[in-house]
Amino acid sequence: MIDLAALLPRLAHLLDRLDAPAAPTPDWKTVRAARWSAQAGGLKPILHPQRVALKDLLAIDEQKQRVDVNTRQFVAGKPANNVLLTGARGCGKSSLVKAVHAKYASRGLRLIEVDKAGLPSLPDLFDLLADADYRFIVFIDDLTFAEHEPGYASLKAALDGSLAGPSDNVLIYATSNRRHLMPEYMAENLETKHLGGEVHPGEATEEKVSLSDRFGLWVSFHVMDQDTYLDIARHWATALGAPPDDGFERAALQWSLGRGARNGRVAWQFARDWAGKQ
Repeated sequence: MIDLAALLPRLAHLLDRLDAPAAPTPDWKTVRAARWSAQAGGLKPILHPQRVALKDLLAIDEQKQRVDVNTRQFVAGKPANNVLLTGARGCGKSSLVKAVHAKYASRGLRLIEVDKAGLPSLPDLFDLLADADYRFIVFIDDLTFAEHEPGYASLKAALDGSLAGPSDNVLIYATSNRRHLMPEYMAENLETKHLGGEVHPGEATEEKVSLSDRFGLWVSFHVMDQDTYLDIARHWATALGAPPDDGFERAALQWSLGRGARNGRVAWQFARDWAGKQ
């Protein structure tokens, strides 16, 4: 039996939210980044966005060049692609998006962060941005999906195939640790057929790759070697005012072993610890 006494307060709260006025659109002259809130139906300004300089992102020169060129085209009003940045964790995917935003913010580029809960309401966001005299990157970080999540179909339609897709002043940049964005199972490989010497993946596999296929630009990041990790750690330690000494390399390697990873994020975290102790 439904407990009406418990249900009524929840219904009242829902009605209050429906009656609440929509959040005002930020003043993009002063606001350079915002977060999309599906619950509030509006954009919340990020007053102090993290600023990253492209010159501080080491060992990913090819990736920087590809994303920078695409973003420059977009800011100039030329055709550009939605971008999917994939690969090893901690190697600079999210930082690269923040860095190109910092570079082009003075030329009218704005960054809007959207989490997975906000994906079904992307058409509402696109409506808000369509008439603005700015260029927008919709940033979706650490994107992966479980089976049958509603955001998967919403993002797929937004990228290509929906009448409610973004206008020409909006691109989607997403990061993920895996290219196909959804879990893949061994049983799905059994659906693969061989016809006339050609391989035809099964429907389940085709569906799972169809989302990543809708990003026009794929940028891959790879696990770094020990020397690259140490170079990045030295760079950040020097930038933080604590140049390496004779014990630096050993301490940096011990730090990476303790974290079970060797990447740019771990190098940055070690450098902060090193600088703080000097």
